[in-house]
Amino acid sequence: MTDRPPHDAPTGDVAPVIPDIRTGPYSGPVAGLPPQTGMTTDTAVFTDAYAVIPRTVMRDIVTSYLPGWTGMRMWMLARPLTGFAETFSQYIVDLAEGGGSDAPDDDPEIQHAIFVTGGDLEITIGSDRHHLTPGGFAYVPAGTPWKIRNHGRGSAGFHWWRKRWQPAAGVGKPDPIVAQEQDIAPSMMPDTDGAWGTTRFMDPADLRHDMHITVVTFQPGGSIPFAETHVMEHGLFVLEGKAVYRLNRDWVEVGPGDYMWLRAFCPQACYAGGPGRFRYLLYKDVNRHAPLWPNR
Repeated sequence: MTDRPPHDAPTGDVAPVIPDIRTGPYSGPVAGLPPQTGMTTDTAVFTDAYAVIPRTVMRDIVTSYLPGWTGMRMWMLARPLTGFAETFSQYIVDLAEGGGSDAPDDDPEIQHAIFVTGGDLEITIGSDRHHLTPGGFAYVPAGTPWKIRNHGRGSAGFHWWRKRWQPAAGVGKPDPIVAQEQDIAPSMMPDTDGAWGTTRFMDPADLRHDMHITVVTFQPGGSIPFAETHVMEHGLFVLEGKAVYRLNRDWVEVGPGDYMWLRAFCPQACYAGGPGRFRYLLYKDVNRHAPLWPNR
């Protein structure tokens, strides 16, 4: 992959080096820049009901930076916007060796989730320090101090979700979570003969959580055999394999590194169409009343 041009980095920052994560279980952006002979047609689409952001458009020139960080750049996949994401934001962060932040976010009402796709990271939640490798997950409750640093060799990559935690009567803030995907047995969907399972990082019975982050895995030929139409907003990032996904009235082929946003009630279904398993990271909002006034 092509590194970011040094002049593109903020003053005093370190230009990160993107790891080669085009293949394997945790795919990521293409980065670099296509040649001038490349075709401009793509599967990118933005509608009121859904959006598809293919990995081929996640290039160096569309990255962004954040104050309080060193050696980082990010692709912003979703953010609250009229006609787009309403409940969350989602980033892919590329962190150079030694890069990180001692104060990633200064908003005490925001909860955070991290999923590592490459490299080695150290995350401190409160006073507890943890080591995260690919497949590692961390949840940081709102108002909890945390920091993150790439202490490994080479660059590291991770997904970062932000959501304003919604208090509810009778429940307090969730506890921090640190887990490894490989250590969690997937919960198989009933009546699928093992074709479809979900790796859950939050306990579905824990109503303190107002969002779930999961890894959904389909075996070859597995499918969502009906048009799911529900209140949960979705963010889906394809980690591995390929499928044909129904989004509203359209069928779109997606593969590793592609991202999909689905508005609440957008019909969805899919067929896992490749020779191997099809896997994606899934965000959804859960366990709260639907707001009856914007942002309340």
